[in-house]
Amino acid sequence: MKRPQPISQARDLRQNETEPEQILWSWLRNNQLNGAKIRRQQPIGNYIVDFVCFDKKLIIEIDGGQHNENQFIEKDKERTRSLQSEGFRVIRFWNTDVLTNIDGVLMHIRKALE
Repeated sequence: MKRPQPISQARDLRQNETEPEQILWSWLRNNQLNGAKIRRQQPIGNYIVDFVCFDKKLIIEIDGGQHNENQFIEKDKERTRSLQSEGFRVIRFWNTDVLTNIDGVLMHIRKALE
């Protein structure tokens, strides 16, 4: 039986995560941050989000440099609006933030989880 596309794609993303995603996941997994249950590469509607805490309706996205290009800026705005219409809050960090300021990123996520 063939898997639904979003689930299969999410599995592929989990197996091929970026270095910033690996680093952040090492801090978010196993309820380490404020006891929050966080999932990674999770399908929600038409999207696959990097990280989500369903209990707090919080989505955490990690963006690479391509997200600073006009075509991605508009797609990200549309994606955020769509996810917000589903009741989620979306916070975004640049790859470089995760790589160079993980303490600041974690502090911001902790506050968002409160």
